Amino acid sequence: MTSFVRTITVARGVFAPGHLGELTQYLPFELVDDVLARSRAVQGRLRLLPSRVGVYFVLALAVFPAVGYLGVWGKLVAGLGPLAPVRPCEKALRDLRRRIGVTPLKMLFEAVSGPAAQPRTPGVCYRKWRTVAFDGCSSLRAPDQPRVRAWLGKMLNAGYGPEGYPHLRLMALCETGTRGLLGAAFGPTSKGETHYARRLLPLLNATMLLLADRAFAGNDFLVEAADTGTQLLIRLNSRRRPTVFTALPDGSFLTRIQDRTFRIINVDITATCDDGTRIGDHYMLITTLLDHRTDPAEQLARLYHERWEIESAFLALRHTLLTGRVLRSTDRCGLEQELWAWLTVHQILRRAMCDAAETRPGIDPDRLSFTIALQTAADQIVNASNITGSDRGIAKAVLADPLPARRPRISARKVKCPMSRYGTTPHETRPLTSRSLTHLDITVLAAAEQPAVLPPSPANTDRRSRVFRLLAAADPGQDWTARQIADALEIGHLRSLSAQMGQWITQKFLVREGRGRYRLHPQWAKTPGDSLDSTTTIPA
Repeated sequence: MTSFVRTITVARGVFAPGHLGELTQYLPFELVDDVLARSRAVQGRLRLLPSRVGVYFVLALAVFPAVGYLGVWGKLVAGLGPLAPVRPCEKALRDLRRRIGVTPLKMLFEAVSGPAAQPRTPGVCYRKWRTVAFDGCSSLRAPDQPRVRAWLGKMLNAGYGPEGYPHLRLMALCETGTRGLLGAAFGPTSKGETHYARRLLPLLNATMLLLADRAFAGNDFLVEAADTGTQLLIRLNSRRRPTVFTALPDGSFLTRIQDRTFRIINVDITATCDDGTRIGDHYMLITTLLDHRTDPAEQLARLYHERWEIESAFLALRHTLLTGRVLRSTDRCGLEQELWAWLTVHQILRRAMCDAAETRPGIDPDRLSFTIALQTAADQIVNASNITGSDRGIAKAVLADPLPARRPRISARKVKCPMSRYGTTPHETRPLTSRSLTHLDITVLAAAEQPAVLPPSPANTDRRSRVFRLLAAADPGQDWTARQIADALEIGHLRSLSAQMGQWITQKFLVREGRGRYRLHPQWAKTPGDSLDSTTTIPA
């Protein structure tokens, strides 16, 4: 038989249960005490359950979502031995959560959120910009209680009535290289993704490159995001027809949106699966990276795929950490507190994984397992180990069994729910199960080419570009009527053209010079060249 002695270091007295194992090194006692003091949530009298212990208890609830209050408390004190205090009742723990409130947990998340990796870490940066992504998740379920429904309401499922549970919409700004969170906002699903994304725009800066899908491609949002100084690479709806201001040699072109210059990239992507199946799709991207020489169109098209890393972050949040369960709190204050604690635990786990990756040169942080990191952290909470000191048990665990290098693959997007509010795509060409790719072809379409995937319809005509070429080639001081433009371009529907010209005035494409007389807006008045050569200056 072998005997050994294990030494643990914890806070003194009634503060002993206040810890998160090794994760306490990322949320030290001093930080928790500081946010409690600034939020005025420090206990008035020192008794069995001080506020600091309450903060760590709420964080532990996020680590053990399937365990009740007393079970989580038992895990916090399991490794303390004779240092464990008297066991409180469930009502005392509920009152402790109410006494702390929301603000300390929100401040903790704000303290730990942000870039987790150094710029030199593999997969973190494109050129000099850190790649980040916006996206929303509306699959978080809250208890079906009156106070929750009063805040969140219920989504209607087409054909089936309201959903069984109220849903939350979570909007996150994610660092794609590490899947760490730079910020988050949440609330009812009655408000759209861009509503919550606007709250996170102040977190963007000139060191970042933002990737986003078509939900964030509205003109107003594009300009607001560009005003932060960050670079953009966002997918557009393929039915949009931006006006060609200047054609570039690589097939992309420049356009103008509300006094700003953007670059449009049209690409056809063809993926070849391991069984020989070929699957094609069309992408239209808009970016503030205007120089085709330093940022070729094909290279940016391949970079856009990094946006999907935020989906992996949501997978870890929703299914690995929360295990797909309904949130436990039954009022708005409790839900907000629970969500901030949940996001905080996810972020410090990502920081621990990133620190581990940076100790081994050349390893990408996305090759480290979030599941292993979470299980190791949970074991250390139960054992009350590595609370202080420099021992990194999480790093040892994730580095001992890294994930294999990611292989290129493709599959259809589907909702695994028998009564989904999202209908099945009738013309889905992607395989229903994941298939490996053997080759990926990207063809950049020239400005004059039309994507083959679009059916011919009046919505796909490029009327605005035709009007632009007509007015730009004429005398800049010449006024035009709708009739003159219609006759010159052989447009038969004068009324629809007049309505469009009214919209173009609000979009700063045209200027009204008098009753029925129009002129090209000054920002478009410069006659564009057919293309740019190696000596052409890109307009800002």
